[in-house]
Amino acid sequence: MDSFSNVIRAASHEQHVEAETSTFMSDLLGGRLGVDAYTRYTEQLWFVYEALESEAGRLASDAVAGPFIRPELFRRGALERDLAHLRGPGWRAGMSALPATRAYAERVRECAERWPAGYVAHHYTRYLGDLSGGQIIRDRAEKAWGFERKGDGVRFYVFEEIGNPAAFKRGYRELLDAVRADDLEKQRVVAECRKAFALNTAVFRELGEEFPLSA
Repeated sequence: MDSFSNVIRAASHEQHVEAETSTFMSDLLGGRLGVDAYTRYTEQLWFVYEALESEAGRLASDAVAGPFIRPELFRRGALERDLAHLRGPGWRAGMSALPATRAYAERVRECAERWPAGYVAHHYTRYLGDLSGGQIIRDRAEKAWGFERKGDGVRFYVFEEIGNPAAFKRGYRELLDAVRADDLEKQRVVAECRKAFALNTAVFRELGEEFPLSA
């Protein structure tokens, strides 16, 4: 029988590709959008991670979600440093979540409050993605807009407390494989992973509408 982590990865692969190749992300990585689009994207990330991490302390003692609450992963502080660099010290003023972002953050909070295993699905799709594909965005941002390497503006993508990302990801997948849940519950978690990718793709879609470029 395939491991739970492999089942999750395989089940969400198509949507993962869809998110990575969205019009907005393609234009951003292709250097066809300016730093204002990158800033707006970073703002949307803040709302999602605020939802993820504001509930983390309460979930730390949960039998299912607790093992995944790892402070070295937390991104909200890094996002706030990036936003202060991108928008200045008054970065909170004028911040707004897109409708898709609000829906995404609300779903994360709902899972955190009512369904810890569902929270794990969102935790997995975000943080392991940050450790992997997020590095491509960091590299592009540094080259396109002259940010200092791994400095303010791209700190979201820099996991200073994780010395070996590959080993960390292996350990994370071992935690997934050890989740105490029956087959039906695991199927629900897989479905929530797909939902997480769909919510993320919806954010990209709305960002693409705000920054239209590709014909």
